[in-house]
Amino acid sequence: MKLSTYNFLTSMAIKGVKVGFPLKLTINKKDVVESEFNPTFVERLLPKLDWAAVYGAAQVAELADDIPPVQPENIGENELLLQKLHHLLFEIDVLEGQLECPETGRIFPITDGIPNMLLNEDEV
Repeated sequence: MKLSTYNFLTSMAIKGVKVGFPLKLTINKKDVVESEFNPTFVERLLPKLDWAAVYGAAQVAELADDIPPVQPENIGENELLLQKLHHLLFEIDVLEGQLECPETGRIFPITDGIPNMLLNEDEV
């Protein structure tokens, strides 16, 4: 699972959950898969991302030194930061781990890079 995907996942479908975001991420195994850097793509994705979740993912991925805790203004003019965001969001691949609902504590496992977000009947 790429960390760009993580930023869009929520457990809001669980009965009684109001927000379900951000999910608490635990990484047990990760890989780095290099991909071509496209600064325009990264910049255009930024308005869709929750910066606190981006920074939280950076902390869990042990890259917090590369990502500021608050989104800087004029980020599009900072190509080095865009490269670091690209690395975090598109090159870090979570192979094993888990996501936890912040409201219920429900655990969603990540196996072979795939988060299992399926709910049981009594959770819907």
